[in-house]
Amino acid sequence: MKPNSFKIENVVSTTKLSDRFDLNDIKPKLEKAEYDKSRFPGLVYRITDPKAVFLLFNSGKVVCTGCKSIENARQASDKIKQTLTGMGEEIDSNSEVIIQNIVASADLGSGLNLNALALGFGMENIEYEPEQFPGLVYRMDIPKVVILLFGSGKIVITGGKSTSDCEDALVNVKEKLNSLNLL
Repeated sequence: MKPNSFKIENVVSTTKLSDRFDLNDIKPKLEKAEYDKSRFPGLVYRITDPKAVFLLFNSGKVVCTGCKSIENARQASDKIKQTLTGMGEEIDSNSEVIIQNIVASADLGSGLNLNALALGFGMENIEYEPEQFPGLVYRMDIPKVVILLFGSGKIVITGGKSTSDCEDALVNVKEKLNSLNLL
């Protein structure tokens, strides 16, 4: 990975496909679906192209996770719509796919002194307890994301709603590190 780029690791999206699902009825019709209401209130269904995991709930809401791009999340949502429609479920064809969270990773290309970073970033926006977790947690206001910074120079950006949120967060954190002479 180039030092100025990030890689999307996971996209989480939601959509409301129906007013109600009967998960007990749907489970036997979906190959390898998992549903045990006593363990988890949703039905778990996996597809491989694009790779995604769906959580279907009685409310008609569907969570899609595990995609590596926003486009894959949209494609996966289209696929579950087609699958459920083909099984006879009434599906809202105008349902909107809402991106809830993008998790991305990046490598800053050099190690970080997390103790100096904690002082430089100011205590109001960070959590740093090296005995509990090996990274520094930085809550950025614009864009509104959380960045995990590690001594290796690797970072994880989470909470973005778009790829531009991830890109802006990477640019902003690098500018802040450079301004503090920590990169």
